[in-house]
Amino acid sequence: MSTIDEARRSTLIRAVQGYFEACNAASRERFAQVLAPACVHYFPPGVGGPYLGRDAIADLWIGFVRAAGSQWTIDRLVCDGRELVVEWTHFKPRLDEYIRGSEWYEFDADGMITAIWAHYASPRDPERAANELEGFDYAERAYALEAPALDPAIRAERERNLAREAHP
Repeated sequence: MSTIDEARRSTLIRAVQGYFEACNAASRERFAQVLAPACVHYFPPGVGGPYLGRDAIADLWIGFVRAAGSQWTIDRLVCDGRELVVEWTHFKPRLDEYIRGSEWYEFDADGMITAIWAHYASPRDPERAANELEGFDYAERAYALEAPALDPAIRAERERNLAREAHP
């Protein structure tokens, strides 16, 4: 077993946390701080994608914030300094639904995210408000069961960014 480069590990963790902050803030500036320009985001079949490039990824998530009031949480994160994976929840408050899944991340030498591949906990079923693993006790494991309150600073930034997106 090799030793973990703790500095690299911290850089990767900060990048992914920053990515989720960019999603929640609907912030192109924050996306630019963590996503490499040519980043690719892959999705399961039938969901869309891949999304090619930082701008396409930002457009996707800003569009979800605008249409569905989307918010994301990192429920678990594992990083060995080379690879990083998170388990997440994507809440869509305006649609009264959410989905759960995981994502693997690749990074360049500077710690910018170069690729994201998403895996869903279950096939997307539009008839279900919650798409998650059958029989898995999310509440017992202290997973969020509804979209959490956003930090006031992130909420204000999000509103400013959405207003700016509406009037390019």
